[in-house]
Amino acid sequence: MPRTLPLYVTKEKSRHGKIVFYFRIGKGERIRLPGSPGSKEFKVAYQAALTGKHLVQPHYQEYARSLRWLVRRYMESSAWASLSVATRKQRGNFYSQVIEASGDVDCRIVRDKDIRQALERRRNTPSSANNFLKAMSALFKWALIQDYVETDPTVGVKRLKVKDSDGFPIWTIDEVHAYMRHWPVGTRERLAFELLIASGLRRSDMVLAGRQHLKDDVFSIRTAKTRTPVTLEFSARVLEMIEKTETGDFAFIVGRKGRPLTKESFGNWFREACRAANIPKSAHGLRKFSATLAAEAGATTHQLMAQFGWVTVQQAELYTKSADRARLGKDTSRIVAEQIETILAPHLEQGAGENSIKQTKTKG
Repeated sequence: MPRTLPLYVTKEKSRHGKIVFYFRIGKGERIRLPGSPGSKEFKVAYQAALTGKHLVQPHYQEYARSLRWLVRRYMESSAWASLSVATRKQRGNFYSQVIEASGDVDCRIVRDKDIRQALERRRNTPSSANNFLKAMSALFKWALIQDYVETDPTVGVKRLKVKDSDGFPIWTIDEVHAYMRHWPVGTRERLAFELLIASGLRRSDMVLAGRQHLKDDVFSIRTAKTRTPVTLEFSARVLEMIEKTETGDFAFIVGRKGRPLTKESFGNWFREACRAANIPKSAHGLRKFSATLAAEAGATTHQLMAQFGWVTVQQAELYTKSADRARLGKDTSRIVAEQIETILAPHLEQGAGENSIKQTKTKG
């Protein structure tokens, strides 16, 4: 069950997407509580509010140009508001860690060695460490533009090396067929599967995709992650799947009670559907399967970028280069096979060819 809030406390989301907490008894004074339930500062402020006391402003708010102050200013900026909800959530977690550890430190004295030490403390999770560096880089780049700092301490700090990995495993043809056999047409699980292959949408877009994005057979949506417009055509097969499946009013895939899903709940739900079909894969692996099909069929880098919402050619080239390499390898193998057929043709008579050449002796 979800954790309940303390008595007289309500939770709200600010216009910047930040979760804040307020204390109020009846029609009494509305008091903003710092931190989050469970934190020391929250408990102190909550007890004071219960007894009708007014706390003096916490000492950390008096320190201008502290890291705590800088993060707060950044989260009130238009730069922060322009980020996706997922990005704000991820970076907000990193900033909370920084504030808890060094919130009162003057942001102007942070140096590159401090950032490197922070990365080193996170060396066991290199991908997370690199995301931390990305978050701190965004913070200090913004601070530099605002003249809050004179230097950006993240400049020159190298990312940690991540072990080579293909990431989420791609689906195989056999697994695709197995899933289709397990989940018949008309189930939400089958529709989600068909939409993922046909569109290659991310989880964050799948939970938003609905009939409002469909006009005849043309589907158009602006991706949640990169805000890139994606336009594609749905085949008669996919359109038929949609009509034969119970969908939500504003989303094709909804929960059991008809409510929209979050990208996390969709990912967990689809993973369970895969496990039910005895397939240890994910929705993202199906997106990779779709991109691979397109690349192997000859789709160009820019065609892949247009459908899958990528904003850099490097992401698309991961698929086109692999497909081109496989295609070139097959073409080359055919050339080699033709040469072998010429050199080792079966119609050569016994004694002819290389052996007979070796046996011929020159006179002189």
